[in-house]
This record gives sequence, structure tokens and C-alpha cells, in this order.
Amino acid sequence: MRFQNLNDWLNWQTLLHPSSIELGLERVAAVWQQLYPHPFPTTVITVAGTNGKGSSVAMLNAIFCAAGYRVGCYTSPHLLRYNERIRINGEEVSDDGICQAFERIDQARGERSLTYFEFGTLAALDIFAANTLDVVILEVGLGGRLDAVNIIDPDIALITSVDIDHTDWLGDNLEQIALEKAGILRANGAAVFGGAKPPSSLIQHAAHLNSQLALAGEDFSFEMSGPNKWSWHSGKQDIENLPFPALTGSCQLQNAAAVLQVISLLSDQINVNHEAIAQGLQDIDLAGRFQVIPGSVELILDVAHNPAAAQVLADSLQQRACQGRTLAVFAMLADKDVAAVVKNLAPHVDEWFLATLEEERGLSAPDLKLQIDTLDSCIQSRIASSVERACRMAVDHASIGDRILVFGSFFTVSKALQWSDLQVRGNNG
Repeated sequence: MRFQNLNDWLNWQTLLHPSSIELGLERVAAVWQQLYPHPFPTTVITVAGTNGKGSSVAMLNAIFCAAGYRVGCYTSPHLLRYNERIRINGEEVSDDGICQAFERIDQARGERSLTYFEFGTLAALDIFAANTLDVVILEVGLGGRLDAVNIIDPDIALITSVDIDHTDWLGDNLEQIALEKAGILRANGAAVFGGAKPPSSLIQHAAHLNSQLALAGEDFSFEMSGPNKWSWHSGKQDIENLPFPALTGSCQLQNAAAVLQVISLLSDQINVNHEAIAQGLQDIDLAGRFQVIPGSVELILDVAHNPAAAQVLADSLQQRACQGRTLAVFAMLADKDVAAVVKNLAPHVDEWFLATLEEERGLSAPDLKLQIDTLDSCIQSRIASSVERACRMAVDHASIGDRILVFGSFFTVSKALQWSDLQVRGNNG
């Protein structure tokens, strides 16, 4: 074996390919064909979308597990451990299991170079194919058409939403972005769109493929049906008196409705009853999505990193009472729309602590401050050289009853989670 531990494998992968992102399926598909020259052995759900992917994958996983099925789940990125990306029945695959998969991929690739993400995708597929599973859920990393997970033909494709993000890779308007995400649709296959307004390019592409595309508001819908209860409806089925998903956010019923449409369309292959749906919705555990860590100063962690997600975050803040001030620890990648994100959150934040994001595409705190000051010179902000230092500054400035919001990127939340864990262990040790 090339390496004996997971960290060595991952460090090597970051240097193997000339660029960290290279969209395209030729190389990764060739390696997969070498590894596994057979049709994928289980039902596959592929999930794409600008926002809502992680929540939807978590709901699908929890519901199928509650129904007693064996479920493989591939997501990205991770927050604390790489193993979070590859789970079977909710349990992270072990370091050794991932290393063994990496070794098989390394042997199969020959002279082909693979990106870090491609290695991880192939490892997940390799592990899932080697296990006896009932359903596999694959989350698209970027876009859809050219994302590595798209080498597998899904039994059903779910597109959660389409908004402006990753414009350098996917295009600078909704129609272009929607077409890239529609790349996960298959000819004569089933698909679901969970957003309120489907872009015309998505509708046209589905029609071109003769893909049966179910649309929110037309083919399925949801409504409140009582205190903390909701109902889901389609042309063939009604599901009443469901509990709210165990996730915060005004968009979660919309996500859940699309998830139930996926489950309904798969009912001939994988049957799920009302009890399993209700249980699964309550069992969801998803870090970094309006994750609240209670205390005399409440800590809220959210991976929101585009304008649409920032608006959902703003709505969630407004709905959650706070006795004191809201202090924001904020760090973003350089290719994100800082101005639009800040504009949505500014009315809900009293003071900003801007951090340099120490990543390849990270934005420095001074550059972040310059963009915010240009947007609104009245916004109060301080700068820090790292997310950890910004968290410490926010804590030092907070009073009992205040809350600290950490957001802007998966990387931001990851570093804050590591920092908060260190504080807890330090206080207990």
C-alpha cells in the first residue's frame, strides 16, 4: 500500500493533480470502469442544487434508515473528519476502509491523474459497491453535468434549488447554472425539482431527454396542518400529520416536500411507510446548518455562503429570539458574492469580526473589510488573522445574553467547530 494512514493519503492527493478542481468525467469514468465494469448494483439517488443539498441528503438518509434499509451516503465537504463524507447506515466508514479503497483506486488509475474530490468520489463508490446496500445517495460537489458523481446513472435525480453561485465554473445566470445541474438527469428517467421557479433551461432539457420531471407546486405540494404539523400531497398520494424536520430554516419544509416526492417515485423499488417518514424527519442530525451550541452566550454555526442561503439564515435569526446583541464571525472564499451575503445579514448583526480564511481560495480579512466598508461604511467590524482568533475576539466582546454567529463557508464553520471543541476540552481538562 502506498500509505498506511488516511492523512498521508489525503495530503498526497492534494498534490497529485495540477489543479484542485477540474470538471470533467473522462478520467474518473475510465478509472471507475477499470475498478467496476458492471452496472452499479443498487438504487441510486443523485442530489444537486445550489442550496438544500445537504439537508435533503440528510432527510433521505434518515428516512430510509428508519425504514430499515441499508443506506450508503456520500457528501462533501466534511467539517471535522474526512470520514464524514462516506457513511453506511449513518456510520462513518473507518480510516482503514477508506485507505483500502484509495489503494484499489491508485492501482486502477495507472498514469491518470485524479483530483482530491475524484479520489474521494471513487472511494465512496468502491466502498458502496462492495457492500450489500438497498439505496445509495450521492451529493453532487459542484454543478452536476461534469461532477465526478455523474459517472453513475441515478434511478432518480433531485435538484433542490437553483441560485447564483460558483459563477466561475457554472455560468453567471440562472439558466446556465440550471442547465449544468440538469446534467444529472437521464433519458426516460425520473427527476424532481424542489425550487419554487424552475428555470426554462431545466424544463427544456428534461423534455429533450423525455425525463419525467416532477415540479414543486405542480406535481406535489405541502401545507401546514396544525401546530408543528404539516401535510404533503401529490396526484397519487397524501401524507398527513408529519412532524417538522429536525432542522432549522424556512426552506426545510420545501426541501422535505421534494424528498417525499423522491421517496414516492421510488415506492415500487423501496417502500417507506408513514411511521418511517415521521421518525426519519425527527432523527436528522446535520452539523453546520443553523447549528446551535447553547450557553450564556449562544453559538450559532451555519455554512451559508451565497446570497440565497444568507437570506434563509437571516430569516432564521429573525425567528429566534435573542436578549442581547448578535456578533458575527465571518470568513469567505474569494470567489463568493460578499456584498450580497452581507447585505442580507447586515440588518441582523450588531458587530462583525472578520477573519482571514486560511485556504487556497480564502479571502483575507483586510480584503473582506474593504468590500464591506465599500458596501456600507457604518457597519462596525474588526479584523482577525484567523477564524479561531475572530471567535476569541467575539467571545471577549460578548456579554451574557448575546449570541455569536459563525458563517460564510464550510471552512469557516469547520475551524470554529474545532476551536469550540478545544475550548470545551480545555475547560474540562
